[in-house]
This record gives sequence, C-alpha cells and structure tokens, in this order.
Amino acid sequence: MNNILSSLKGKGALAALALLAASPAFADALVENVDGMTLDENGRVVRFTGVLVDRDGKVSKLLQRRDKRPEKLDWRIDMKGRILIPGMIDAHGHVMGLGFQALALDLSETQSFDEAKAKIVAYAAANPDRPWITGGGWNQERWGLGRYPNAAELDALVPGKPVWLERVDGHAAWANSAAMKAAGITAKSESPSGGRIEKGANGQPSGVFVDAAMALVGKAVPAPSPRDRNAAFLEAQKILLRNGITATADMGTSLDDWMTYRRMADLNFLRVRLMTYADSVDTAVRVGGSGPTPWLYADKLRMGGIKLYLDGALGSRGAWLKAPYADAAGQTGLPFQTDTQLLNQMSRGAMDGFQLAIHAIGDRANGQVLDAIDEMQTSYKGDRRWRIEHSQIVDAADLPRFGRNGIIASMQPVHQTSDRTMAETRLGAERLGGAYAWRSMLRNNARIAFGSDYPVENPNPFVGWAAGFTRQGPDGQPFGGWRAEEALTREETWKAFTIDAAYAGFAESKFGRLAPGMRADFVIVDRDPSAVSPAELRQTVVLETWVGGQKVFERGGREDAVPEALTRDPVRGGPPGR
Repeated sequence: MNNILSSLKGKGALAALALLAASPAFADALVENVDGMTLDENGRVVRFTGVLVDRDGKVSKLLQRRDKRPEKLDWRIDMKGRILIPGMIDAHGHVMGLGFQALALDLSETQSFDEAKAKIVAYAAANPDRPWITGGGWNQERWGLGRYPNAAELDALVPGKPVWLERVDGHAAWANSAAMKAAGITAKSESPSGGRIEKGANGQPSGVFVDAAMALVGKAVPAPSPRDRNAAFLEAQKILLRNGITATADMGTSLDDWMTYRRMADLNFLRVRLMTYADSVDTAVRVGGSGPTPWLYADKLRMGGIKLYLDGALGSRGAWLKAPYADAAGQTGLPFQTDTQLLNQMSRGAMDGFQLAIHAIGDRANGQVLDAIDEMQTSYKGDRRWRIEHSQIVDAADLPRFGRNGIIASMQPVHQTSDRTMAETRLGAERLGGAYAWRSMLRNNARIAFGSDYPVENPNPFVGWAAGFTRQGPDGQPFGGWRAEEALTREETWKAFTIDAAYAGFAESKFGRLAPGMRADFVIVDRDPSAVSPAELRQTVVLETWVGGQKVFERGGREDAVPEALTRDPVRGGPPGR
C-alpha cells in the first residue's frame, strides 16, 4: 500500500488518496417511484414501487404504492417510473479471463479466417513492444474452415515473434513456430495425459494444442504482472456491471487471482460479488486453510469451492463421449482423470467442507461424475450441493440421476444456441436426447443454475435469458426452437439467473432476489423483461447497476477513477496486457 501511495504524484494525488481512503457510506434510503419486479422464493413475480435500504446496504422493505413513505431518510432518489429488477447473477464465468481477453487480441467476433488474419496483423502492428502476441476467441467452426488453423499461417502473419491464441472455449490454443521454439516443442514432443498435440502428415506439430497439451506452450508465455492483473480485473468488472451482473461465480480461481481480488477489495475497488471456486485442492487449502473462507467485504468475496475438470469441449473434440464422434471415427474425446483420481480429489476437498464443481461436457464425463457423487454421498453427508458444470451432453438414461443427492446442473443457455449445429455434426441426431436438456433436468428434480461461461460466450445475461425460454439464437432460428421440448418458461429462466445461481454458491440468504434482509443489488433497465419479445429482451439496455444500495454503474456516467500506479506497466510504459 505504501508503495502505491508513494508512486502517486502530481495534482491527481490528493483525489486518488481520497478515493483510496473512502469507505462505503451506507444510509437509510429510499429508491422511489420504480416499476419494480422481483421473484419470491418460489419463483413468483412480486411487484413494488419503492425500495427501502438500510445502513448495511440491505433491503428493509419493498413498498407498494399504497404504503406510506418514511419522513426521515438520509437520502432518497426518484427513478421516475423506470424498471427495477434484481441484479443478474452469472453462475459460471472466468473473471480474469474476461479482463485479459478485453485487453488482448480478441478474435471472438471474427466471422471468417481472412477477417481473423487481418485482425492479427493489425494487433501485432499496434503492439510492437510486446514480447509475445497473446489473445484468443478463435473458432474454426464459425469461420467455416473445416480444419484447425496451423503454425505456418501464423508465421506468415507475424514472423519471428511468438504468438499464442486460445480457442474460444479455452480448450485448445494456436501457436506459431516462434512460440513452439520458445517452449521447446519438436516432432519428438509427446501428448500429455488429457491432452493432444495436433500433428501434420509429416509428424511435425501443426501448431494447435488441445486441453492439457496447452500447458506445454503456455508455460513459456510471460506471466502477467500484478499491474496487468489489476487492469484485467478492473476491465472485467466494468464489463460485468455494464451488463447488469452484480454477482458471479468465478470458476478456476488461482492464488494470483485471489490475491488480485483481495488487493482490489482492500483498496475499495471491488464492486461485483465474487463466489470463487479454486483451480485446485491445493489452492483452496492455501486460501481457506481448514475450509471455505467466510464472506468478506460485506458479502462481496468468498472462496467456497473447488473447480475440477473431467474432459474438454465439443468444439475441439475433447468432450469425453461414450461412443466415437460421428464426424471423427475412433475419437471419443479426452478423459482428464481416472475414477480413482477424481474420487481422491473430491474427497480431499469435501473433507474440509469445500463445495465441488466438476466440469463435464460429454456423456461419458457426466456419467463418471454422477458415479463419483453416488459414492461420495455415502461418506459426506449434509448439504453438499454437488455441481456439474455445463452438463451439455448427457446420456438420456443418466438424466434421472441428476435429481439425486442434491446435484446442481450449472448450465449455459448460450452454449445451446451457439453449439447446436456443431452438436448435431459431432454426435448425430440419434444421440441428442440428453443434449442441453434443461426441462428434463427440472423434470428430474435437479436444480439448474444459469450462466454464460464468459469469456467463451458473451456475458450479457439478457441474451441468455431469451435463449432459455426460446431455444433460439439472436437470428430467431431455428423456427420454434431447437428441441423446443427442453425450453423453460420465462420466469424459470429468470430464476436460474438469479435465485438459483445464488443458491448454487450457498448465497441464497444474501442475494439473488429483493426481499427484507437481502442485499440491495438491483439494476435499472430500459424495458420490462417480463413482457417484451425475445428479440427485444436481447436488446435490453442496463441504465444503472446498484450493489449493496450503492450505484456502481451509470450508462453515460464517469467510471471510477483508478490511480495509474495500479495498472500502468512501468516497463512497457503502455496499457497493460498479457
């Protein structure tokens, strides 16, 4: 802290010092004249016209038009009849990944290989001082390439400088020859367990590394500095708050990530609520000691669980399937752990009370974690809330098993709309009975928590909300919805993005809806999300975001002033990046 303060010079120093020293100023307050709506514990819509907020940043009462307003208040604000809803919650995201992607080369919006090439060249030219060009978001399926890109194609775009670009799902990465040379990759390099080095007909690495093989090159990439991490977090937080997300699960939190969150909170820059899941048992123990941390910083930060991986993704054919891929004879994906390894890690976490969140996309991986939970449940009693992250491709025979043992299916509606044609190609029509099966999950008494898996997908929760009850993409396709029998209602989807997303993180008594005693987390939007068409819902504009009774975002308003010393790289001198 002293180093930071001593580095603040010039006329802005006093303002920065005042900001750093500031503490939340809670008060008895009234947010008045709203067209307010929330869900009750059972998912029924409750309407109101005012919100009383106490000095702890919690709702003390929801007011109807007929209710008398208090005369003595510290402050009140007239919302002029605008729409107020609870803050949205993303049940599965990657906070630092979102921030780093925003600051690095982002190919997520590119629609063709040529467009991606042009963007790579432009970014390299604009960042000549970076030792590596890093970024991600590429998707060969969207490009219609019909194959993975290769190192030679990157060499032609950025000769001599290492380039390392992650695929959109984070389960594959693309390197050029300079990056592979820096990492010591040769034709003799072998694929690690749970990973695959793509190789050409000549036996040479092609430049694409899948799942665990990514670490072979990733270890050579210069690590982000603390200032890089500060900047990435602050950028991610801005994106989340602009989208009306007041709380999020952070899946795969590293020790460096945790230290970044603590550092930002200590300096009073933490606005969004973070339910963090450690990237390993070891990280969880180092952070929590003997178990989950308490809620810190007025319920804004907690490490309560551990994220484990069982397989890769469909796009890279890393999802572990019971039968071979329909479009790749003999390939069944990449299992990351044996049954014994999985049970060992789950036991190590469960014995200290950590919640387990297991990434499983393919039907074989989902079956493996279901088997493990069945076995674990006999030894570890109580409210465990076992989470299966994604649960995208499930054997129809396994769907009833999700209703046992208090399992939470943590799913992402936008994956269904963006992946549906690929899923048909990868699996064939006859194996789609348990694919993205939201309605079947509820029918089998599983609890669903919805998120986006940002930065793999857009974090905009209103896009996911529309997808949840239409099973259609932004283009309105397919007509009637893809496997429409698996759609939820509008209210069920809303609940999965609020109440159930909070429940999935053991936070249902703190936030997720607006009611007395709950945190006053809400957003002001430009339309009634309960009444507009799906197309209009996707276009919802967040006008203001409030967390704990404090306004933390206003469209068109000034962002928080951040001391330059927190984010500016003193070596490179420019804006930070990876």
